[in-house]
Amino acid sequence: MSPVDLSIICIYCLTLPFIAFFLSGRQDSVSAYVGGGHDLPWWVICLSLVATETSTLTVISIPGIAYGNGLVFVGLAMGYVIGRALVAWLFLPHYFSGQFSSVYQYLGQRFGTAMERTVSITFLLMRVLAEGIRMFAGMLPVAAILTAMQFPLPHVVVMLIIVGLTLFYTLFGGLRAVVWSDAIQLAVYVTGAAACVFLLFHHQTAQQTHMLVHSARFHLFQKSSLFFLNPYTPLAAIVGGAIMSMASHGTDQLMVQRILAARNLPDARKALIGSGFMVGGLFALLSLVGVLLWARNGGRSLAEVGLGSSDELFPDFIVHGLPHGLAGLLIAGLLSATMGSLSATLNSMTSATLLDFSAFCAWMTRHLHVRPLAFARLVTLVWAAILVLAALGFSHSHGPAVVFGLSVAACSYGAMLGAFVFAMFIAGADVRDVLPAFLLTLVVVCCVMMFVHPYGHVIAFSWLVPFGVVLMFVFGMVSRQIRRFHA
Repeated sequence: MSPVDLSIICIYCLTLPFIAFFLSGRQDSVSAYVGGGHDLPWWVICLSLVATETSTLTVISIPGIAYGNGLVFVGLAMGYVIGRALVAWLFLPHYFSGQFSSVYQYLGQRFGTAMERTVSITFLLMRVLAEGIRMFAGMLPVAAILTAMQFPLPHVVVMLIIVGLTLFYTLFGGLRAVVWSDAIQLAVYVTGAAACVFLLFHHQTAQQTHMLVHSARFHLFQKSSLFFLNPYTPLAAIVGGAIMSMASHGTDQLMVQRILAARNLPDARKALIGSGFMVGGLFALLSLVGVLLWARNGGRSLAEVGLGSSDELFPDFIVHGLPHGLAGLLIAGLLSATMGSLSATLNSMTSATLLDFSAFCAWMTRHLHVRPLAFARLVTLVWAAILVLAALGFSHSHGPAVVFGLSVAACSYGAMLGAFVFAMFIAGADVRDVLPAFLLTLVVVCCVMMFVHPYGHVIAFSWLVPFGVVLMFVFGMVSRQIRRFHA
């Protein structure tokens, strides 16, 4: 590794925590720690939402997917925009009318604490699994890049360094530090990706341009006879993507926590809808890297250029195709993507724990003889340790890691979205119907993802959420009719 690259990485890793801590201001209460004071600018929340939903897996995987499939993730983003618009107009008025800091408090108000805590526990377990996958799989390419640049570090060491740096500003700056650091981190890897696109385009030959113009690499969707197995068909991307975005940005505390930190409902709507367009732009930028690399390699397959998987494409280009300085910026971008998703996860899990299990946390605070804010920071530390252990328990999955991560999250999203729709739009819904339906839906969707593989393929992640919503409605309505019949 050149001294320039190493200097850029070190300067970034050492200065970001202090900048985030400085921008966060004084944290003097649990409310400020997990809620950000509910006065953050909408544009910062918008940037934070995009940084939170992207990770090292996103930055690594999307160029590799675009290499073989074109701009399909941009097509998926079209569904994301539709889903966020629906959340902005249908869900957010309910949340802001109650002044909630945890989205699951709304379910508690509607159905009681048993429903609130059940869904919150589901969120916490899903986050441990999803973030564990993202942390472990995300560290592998970073460690591989450092090794290829003659600066070998085991992926476990890289993980612990990133966790330590992230914990510094997350513990002492709370949600405000997380949101401001997200904005900075997003700027770093967007700048790096844009520089890669410029470099590849600048060195593109006339023959490569001709290849791109006459290729199918700029198509947003795919045609497939395997309807429910391909996430990139028009219906799967738009309908499935919209429903998945409704679940992730309307029912997942990881995302909704940021939206609830806005000053008011109009600002929250601007942040949420704006994030949909921004993530589409980010997907387009990363996809262009993959498409331009396809032209640079003369249209050869990944195997023909000596790569074993699509996730190896972008790291290989960073090591062998970028000049000194820009390579360091891209590595800093990969690290920042991991730090952003990790800090957001830690703060959202802490807020769900403190707010949805407030009685238990109050008892623990008294039992340990600590102040509430100190206990909140202790909860963050505990979740950090659990996430590290979960990450160490995973081995690298086959196929694009970002798709695997989305599939894990999608297992619970359908049931969660169904529960919120019951709460908002089914006037006679009762916890005796919704809670059993929620649990049964979770079990069925997880079994389908793990054990049902038609034609040797797993169900596409973009269809798992609609499938879960439908199941939730069927089980809930059947339970409701049975209860009425026996009443």
